Amino acid sequence: MPQFVIEREMPGVGSLGPADLKGASQTSCSVLRDLGPEIQWVHSYVTDDKIYCIYRAPSEDLIRQHAETAGFPANNIQEVRSVIDPTTAE
Repeated sequence: MPQFVIEREMPGVGSLGPADLKGASQTSCSVLRDLGPEIQWVHSYVTDDKIYCIYRAPSEDLIRQHAETAGFPANNIQEVRSVIDPTTAE
């Protein structure tokens, strides 16, 4: 299944506490359950003003539907073409 990186511009998000992040995660998971098993949230990286999320889904449209339903921005969505890491150099 295709994998996507979603960039969410959310000023100040890095200052949110554990309870706020838990609430956002619960909202996301609730919407994912409603959308069905074709879309999966892998994990996210929270920075000062953005969240970068990794999702698996059959299409960018389903990613956008999740974002709109959950009330999260999806400022940039890119399909992952390859994954590299230090072992790629071997």
